[in-house]
Amino acid sequence: MTGYGRGQSAQNGSKISVELNSVNRKQSDVVVSLPRELAELEPRVRDVINAEVARGRLNVVIAAHHTSKSNGPAVALDTNLARSYYRAMLDLQKELKAAGEINIDTVLRAPGVLRTVEEEVSIDDQWPAVESALKEALADLVKMREREGKHLAKDLIHRLKTVRESVRNIRVLQPGVLKRHRQSLHERIQKAGIELQFDDERLVKEVIFFADKSDISEELTRLESHFAQFAHHLRKNEPVGRTLEFMCQEIGREFNTLGAKANDVEISQLVVGCKAEMEKIREQIQNIE
Repeated sequence: MTGYGRGQSAQNGSKISVELNSVNRKQSDVVVSLPRELAELEPRVRDVINAEVARGRLNVVIAAHHTSKSNGPAVALDTNLARSYYRAMLDLQKELKAAGEINIDTVLRAPGVLRTVEEEVSIDDQWPAVESALKEALADLVKMREREGKHLAKDLIHRLKTVRESVRNIRVLQPGVLKRHRQSLHERIQKAGIELQFDDERLVKEVIFFADKSDISEELTRLESHFAQFAHHLRKNEPVGRTLEFMCQEIGREFNTLGAKANDVEISQLVVGCKAEMEKIREQIQNIE
Protein backbone atom coordinates (compact mmCIF):
# COMPACT_ATOMS: atom_id res chain seq x y z
CA MET A 1 0.00 0.00 0.00
CA THR A 2 1.17 3.52 -0.70
CA GLY A 3 1.76 6.20 1.88
CA TYR A 4 4.00 9.04 3.04
CA GLY A 5 4.96 10.37 6.44
CA ARG A 6 7.32 12.96 7.90
CA GLY A 7 8.45 13.61 11.46
CA GLN A 8 10.86 15.89 13.30
CA SER A 9 12.29 15.98 16.80
CA ALA A 10 14.97 17.81 18.78
CA GLN A 11 16.42 16.30 21.95
CA ASN A 12 19.81 16.09 23.68
CA GLY A 13 21.42 18.48 21.22
CA SER A 14 20.22 16.52 18.17
CA LYS A 15 17.72 17.66 15.54
CA ILE A 16 16.30 14.66 13.67
CA SER A 17 14.06 14.55 10.59
CA VAL A 18 12.52 11.35 9.22
CA GLU A 19 10.79 10.79 5.88
CA LEU A 20 8.93 7.59 5.02
CA ASN A 21 7.31 6.50 1.78
CA SER A 22 5.82 3.13 0.92
CA VAL A 23 4.74 1.45 -2.31
CA ASN A 24 2.94 -1.81 -3.05
CA ARG A 25 4.87 -5.06 -2.65
CA LYS A 26 3.72 -8.55 -1.64
CA GLN A 27 6.48 -8.95 0.96
CA SER A 28 7.95 -6.57 3.52
CA ASP A 29 11.03 -4.70 2.28
CA VAL A 30 12.44 -1.89 4.45
CA VAL A 31 15.29 0.23 3.08
CA VAL A 32 16.90 2.47 5.72
CA SER A 33 19.19 5.43 4.95
CA LEU A 34 21.00 6.74 8.05
CA PRO A 35 23.88 9.15 8.66
CA ARG A 36 27.12 7.34 9.40
CA GLU A 37 27.12 8.36 13.06
CA LEU A 38 23.64 6.86 13.51
CA ALA A 39 24.28 3.59 11.65
CA GLU A 40 24.12 1.60 14.90
CA LEU A 41 20.45 2.57 15.27
CA GLU A 42 19.28 0.72 12.15
CA PRO A 43 18.10 -2.42 14.02
CA ARG A 44 16.04 -0.26 16.41
CA VAL A 45 14.56 1.67 13.47
CA ARG A 46 13.56 -1.58 11.78
CA ASP A 47 11.95 -2.91 14.97
CA VAL A 48 9.77 0.21 15.31
CA ILE A 49 8.73 0.02 11.64
CA ASN A 50 8.04 -3.74 11.64
CA ALA A 51 5.73 -3.27 14.62
CA GLU A 52 3.49 -1.05 12.46
CA VAL A 53 4.04 -2.13 8.84
CA ALA A 54 3.86 -5.76 7.69
CA ARG A 55 3.79 -5.44 3.90
CA GLY A 56 5.14 -3.22 1.13
CA ARG A 57 8.42 -1.58 0.19
CA LEU A 58 9.22 1.14 2.71
CA ASN A 59 11.96 3.72 2.18
CA VAL A 60 13.27 5.41 5.34
CA VAL A 61 15.46 8.52 5.15
CA ILE A 62 16.80 9.90 8.44
CA ALA A 63 18.81 13.12 8.63
CA ALA A 64 20.55 14.48 11.76
CA HIS A 65 22.04 17.78 12.86
CA HIS A 66 23.92 17.89 16.14
CA THR A 67 24.48 21.05 18.17
CA SER A 68 26.50 21.73 21.33
CA LYS A 69 24.61 21.82 24.62
CA SER A 70 26.65 24.87 25.69
CA ASN A 71 26.06 28.49 24.69
CA GLY A 72 28.49 28.29 21.79
CA PRO A 73 30.58 25.82 19.84
CA ALA A 74 33.20 23.91 21.84
CA VAL A 75 36.83 24.93 21.17
CA ALA A 76 39.84 22.60 21.36
CA LEU A 77 43.42 23.88 21.83
CA ASP A 78 46.28 21.62 20.78
CA THR A 79 48.94 22.83 23.25
CA ASN A 80 51.70 20.51 22.06
CA LEU A 81 51.18 21.60 18.48
CA ALA A 82 51.25 25.27 19.55
CA ARG A 83 54.61 24.75 21.31
CA SER A 84 56.04 23.02 18.28
CA TYR A 85 54.95 25.91 16.04
CA TYR A 86 56.45 28.46 18.42
CA ARG A 87 59.83 26.68 18.64
CA ALA A 88 59.93 26.19 14.91
CA MET A 89 59.13 29.87 14.31
CA LEU A 90 61.88 31.00 16.72
CA ASP A 91 64.45 28.69 15.11
CA LEU A 92 63.50 29.97 11.67
CA GLN A 93 63.71 33.59 12.80
CA LYS A 94 67.24 33.05 14.23
CA GLU A 95 68.34 31.17 11.11
CA LEU A 96 67.11 33.90 8.79
CA LYS A 97 68.03 36.71 11.20
CA ALA A 98 64.59 38.09 10.49
CA ALA A 99 63.16 41.00 12.39
CA GLY A 100 59.69 40.96 13.93
CA GLU A 101 57.81 39.67 16.92
CA ILE A 102 56.39 36.17 17.28
CA ASN A 103 53.45 36.52 19.67
CA ILE A 104 50.56 34.37 20.87
CA ASP A 105 48.32 35.60 18.11
CA THR A 106 50.76 34.32 15.51
CA VAL A 107 50.85 30.89 17.12
CA LEU A 108 47.07 30.61 17.52
CA ARG A 109 46.60 31.35 13.83
CA ALA A 110 48.72 28.36 12.86
CA PRO A 111 46.73 25.50 11.28
CA GLY A 112 45.32 22.97 13.73
CA VAL A 113 46.21 24.83 16.93
CA LEU A 114 42.64 26.00 17.55
CA ARG A 115 39.62 24.19 16.17
CA THR A 116 35.91 23.97 16.92
CA VAL A 117 34.52 20.55 17.76
CA GLU A 118 31.02 19.17 17.99
CA GLU A 119 30.13 17.83 21.40
CA GLU A 120 30.03 14.06 21.37
CA VAL A 121 26.61 12.52 21.91
CA SER A 122 26.19 8.81 22.59
CA ILE A 123 23.94 6.57 20.51
CA ASP A 124 21.62 6.06 23.47
CA ASP A 125 21.33 9.84 23.88
CA GLN A 126 20.41 10.26 20.21
CA TRP A 127 17.85 7.43 20.06
CA PRO A 128 14.99 9.31 21.82
CA ALA A 129 15.02 12.03 19.15
CA VAL A 130 15.21 9.47 16.33
CA GLU A 131 12.42 7.36 17.84
CA SER A 132 10.15 10.37 18.38
CA ALA A 133 10.57 11.62 14.79
CA LEU A 134 10.19 8.08 13.41
CA LYS A 135 6.95 7.43 15.29
CA GLU A 136 5.55 10.78 14.13
CA ALA A 137 6.34 9.89 10.52
CA LEU A 138 4.90 6.41 10.95
CA ALA A 139 1.65 7.80 12.33
CA ASP A 140 1.22 9.92 9.18
CA LEU A 141 2.12 6.98 6.95
CA VAL A 142 -0.30 4.60 8.67
CA LYS A 143 -3.17 7.11 8.43
CA MET A 144 -2.63 7.45 4.69
CA ARG A 145 -2.46 3.68 4.25
CA GLU A 146 -5.62 3.23 6.32
CA ARG A 147 -7.51 5.63 4.05
CA GLU A 148 -6.37 3.67 1.02
CA GLY A 149 -7.29 0.41 2.78
CA LYS A 150 -10.86 1.56 3.35
CA HIS A 151 -11.28 2.35 -0.35
CA LEU A 152 -9.85 -1.06 -1.29
CA ALA A 153 -12.15 -2.80 1.21
CA LYS A 154 -15.22 -1.19 -0.37
CA ASP A 155 -14.12 -2.37 -3.81
CA LEU A 156 -13.47 -5.91 -2.54
CA ILE A 157 -16.84 -6.09 -0.77
CA HIS A 158 -18.59 -5.01 -3.98
CA ARG A 159 -16.74 -7.63 -6.06
CA LEU A 160 -17.36 -10.35 -3.48
CA LYS A 161 -21.07 -9.50 -3.52
CA THR A 162 -21.09 -9.99 -7.29
CA VAL A 163 -19.43 -13.41 -6.97
CA ARG A 164 -21.79 -14.53 -4.21
CA GLU A 165 -24.79 -13.55 -6.33
CA SER A 166 -23.46 -15.71 -9.18
CA VAL A 167 -23.01 -18.65 -6.79
CA ARG A 168 -26.62 -18.27 -5.65
CA ASN A 169 -27.70 -18.39 -9.31
CA ILE A 170 -25.63 -21.54 -9.79
CA ARG A 171 -27.40 -23.16 -6.82
CA VAL A 172 -30.77 -22.31 -8.42
CA LEU A 173 -29.69 -23.86 -11.72
CA GLN A 174 -28.25 -27.02 -10.16
CA PRO A 175 -31.50 -29.08 -9.79
CA GLY A 176 -32.40 -28.53 -13.43
CA VAL A 177 -29.10 -30.01 -14.65
CA LEU A 178 -30.04 -33.56 -13.66
CA LYS A 179 -33.55 -33.18 -15.09
CA ARG A 180 -32.22 -31.91 -18.43
CA HIS A 181 -29.63 -34.69 -18.60
CA ARG A 182 -32.26 -37.35 -18.02
CA GLN A 183 -34.49 -35.83 -20.69
CA SER A 184 -31.58 -35.55 -23.15
CA LEU A 185 -30.52 -39.14 -22.49
CA HIS A 186 -34.04 -40.42 -23.11
CA GLU A 187 -34.33 -38.44 -26.36
CA ARG A 188 -31.03 -39.89 -27.64
CA ILE A 189 -32.24 -43.40 -26.85
CA GLN A 190 -35.49 -42.81 -28.73
CA LYS A 191 -33.62 -41.43 -31.75
CA ALA A 192 -31.52 -44.57 -31.76
CA GLY A 193 -34.73 -46.59 -32.06
CA ILE A 194 -34.39 -48.25 -28.67
CA GLU A 195 -37.55 -48.87 -26.71
CA LEU A 196 -36.85 -47.79 -23.12
CA GLN A 197 -39.16 -46.48 -20.44
CA PHE A 198 -38.30 -43.61 -18.07
CA ASP A 199 -38.28 -46.01 -15.14
CA ASP A 200 -36.06 -48.56 -16.85
CA GLU A 201 -33.37 -49.80 -14.48
CA ARG A 202 -30.54 -49.13 -16.93
CA LEU A 203 -31.70 -45.55 -17.48
CA VAL A 204 -32.10 -44.99 -13.75
CA LYS A 205 -28.54 -46.28 -13.08
CA GLU A 206 -27.14 -43.96 -15.73
CA VAL A 207 -28.97 -40.97 -14.27
CA ILE A 208 -27.80 -41.85 -10.74
CA PHE A 209 -24.21 -42.18 -11.96
CA PHE A 210 -24.44 -38.78 -13.68
CA ALA A 211 -26.02 -37.20 -10.60
CA ASP A 212 -23.20 -38.44 -8.40
CA LYS A 213 -20.51 -37.37 -10.87
CA SER A 214 -21.94 -33.88 -11.43
CA ASP A 215 -23.04 -33.11 -7.86
CA ILE A 216 -21.65 -29.68 -6.93
CA SER A 217 -23.48 -29.17 -3.65
CA GLU A 218 -20.30 -29.70 -1.58
CA GLU A 219 -18.39 -27.14 -3.63
CA LEU A 220 -21.23 -24.63 -3.29
CA THR A 221 -21.35 -25.13 0.49
CA ARG A 222 -17.58 -24.70 0.84
CA LEU A 223 -17.68 -21.57 -1.33
CA GLU A 224 -20.28 -19.99 0.94
CA SER A 225 -18.08 -20.82 3.94
CA HIS A 226 -15.03 -19.29 2.24
CA PHE A 227 -16.99 -16.16 1.37
CA ALA A 228 -18.11 -15.73 4.98
CA GLN A 229 -14.53 -16.15 6.24
CA PHE A 230 -13.24 -13.73 3.60
CA ALA A 231 -15.72 -11.04 4.68
CA HIS A 232 -14.91 -11.70 8.35
CA HIS A 233 -11.16 -11.22 7.84
CA LEU A 234 -11.75 -8.14 5.69
CA ARG A 235 -13.39 -6.43 8.67
CA LYS A 236 -10.48 -7.14 11.02
CA ASN A 237 -8.33 -4.24 12.19
CA GLU A 238 -5.03 -6.06 11.68
CA PRO A 239 -2.81 -7.25 8.79
CA VAL A 240 -4.90 -9.72 6.76
CA GLY A 241 -3.39 -9.50 3.27
CA ARG A 242 -1.72 -12.91 3.29
CA THR A 243 -4.77 -14.57 4.86
CA LEU A 244 -7.05 -13.13 2.17
CA GLU A 245 -4.59 -14.25 -0.49
CA PHE A 246 -4.80 -17.81 0.85
CA MET A 247 -8.62 -17.60 0.89
CA CYS A 248 -8.57 -16.53 -2.77
CA GLN A 249 -6.53 -19.60 -3.66
CA GLU A 250 -9.02 -21.87 -1.90
CA ILE A 251 -11.99 -20.18 -3.59
CA GLY A 252 -10.25 -20.54 -6.94
CA ARG A 253 -9.79 -24.29 -6.38
CA GLU A 254 -13.48 -24.73 -5.59
CA PHE A 255 -14.49 -22.89 -8.76
CA ASN A 256 -12.13 -25.05 -10.83
CA THR A 257 -13.73 -28.21 -9.43
CA LEU A 258 -17.22 -26.80 -9.81
CA GLY A 259 -16.60 -25.86 -13.45
CA ALA A 260 -15.26 -29.33 -14.25
CA LYS A 261 -18.26 -31.11 -12.66
CA ALA A 262 -21.13 -28.84 -13.70
CA ASN A 263 -21.86 -30.25 -17.18
CA ASP A 264 -24.07 -27.27 -17.91
CA VAL A 265 -23.47 -24.32 -20.25
CA GLU A 266 -25.18 -21.70 -18.07
CA ILE A 267 -23.35 -22.80 -14.94
CA SER A 268 -20.03 -22.91 -16.83
CA GLN A 269 -20.54 -19.34 -18.01
CA LEU A 270 -21.26 -18.19 -14.45
CA VAL A 271 -18.16 -20.00 -13.18
CA VAL A 272 -16.00 -18.27 -15.80
CA GLY A 273 -17.37 -14.89 -14.70
CA CYS A 274 -16.70 -15.72 -11.04
CA LYS A 275 -13.12 -16.76 -11.75
CA ALA A 276 -12.50 -13.53 -13.65
CA GLU A 277 -13.86 -11.50 -10.74
CA MET A 278 -11.79 -13.48 -8.24
CA GLU A 279 -8.65 -12.75 -10.26
CA LYS A 280 -9.38 -9.03 -9.93
CA ILE A 281 -9.87 -9.51 -6.18
CA ARG A 282 -6.58 -11.42 -5.94
CA GLU A 283 -4.71 -8.59 -7.69
CA GLN A 284 -6.18 -6.04 -5.28
CA ILE A 285 -5.34 -8.14 -2.24
CA GLN A 286 -1.65 -8.02 -3.11
CA ASN A 287 -1.86 -4.30 -2.21
CA ILE A 288 -3.41 -4.94 1.19
CA GLU A 289 -1.38 -5.28 4.36
